[in-house]
Amino acid sequence: MKKLIIFDLDGTLLNTIADLANSTNHALRKLGYPTHEVEAYNFMVGNGVNKLFERALPEGEKTETNISRVRAEFMPHYDRHNADESRPYPGIPELLKQLLAEGKMIAVASNKYQAATQKLVDRYFSETPFIAVFGQREGIKVKPDPTIVLDILKIANVEPQEVLYVGDSGVDMQTAQNSGVSACGVTWGFRPRTELEAFQPDYIIKKAMDILPIVK
Repeated sequence: MKKLIIFDLDGTLLNTIADLANSTNHALRKLGYPTHEVEAYNFMVGNGVNKLFERALPEGEKTETNISRVRAEFMPHYDRHNADESRPYPGIPELLKQLLAEGKMIAVASNKYQAATQKLVDRYFSETPFIAVFGQREGIKVKPDPTIVLDILKIANVEPQEVLYVGDSGVDMQTAQNSGVSACGVTWGFRPRTELEAFQPDYIIKKAMDILPIVK
């Protein structure tokens, strides 16, 4: 039985891809670089914003200086527009409510920078008592490094075998493996099922409520 369920944010709890794409395209356009279709960003996100900017920049332009320039244009735009089109995936609010009703602890572990992670959770899940909401924090390695998950385990005071980690990408599956917790891939997010299967997670599910029998 699982006592704690840790969720990735982007592509798992929330569909945020349009707002991420729009703000990155805004930054690229301001700096004179070509932009990308929204769908292309499904394969650019997941490893933190600096990696997103590196992937979005043209070949030959992926320097630390240019990444910083994109970041400077992206951040104020995304802070204003990160909830324009982002929405919870179908069944997610109901799932979280049911997990809490069954006495489970829930948490968020994201590679999105901390301020935006907290802002989106506060906006869309304001009445949901997560025990921890962690994004990318200064001085802490991003997923698939296990630090973010291990920090949550300490707060919850649980053992790895009592934890289910839920995410939509290979990075998430690696994070679970590196943390010693059970991995559950979801097929409604940004990445294809084949990417999840490559990491042989314990579970792969198609809809939110499929998590309930797993944690029982």
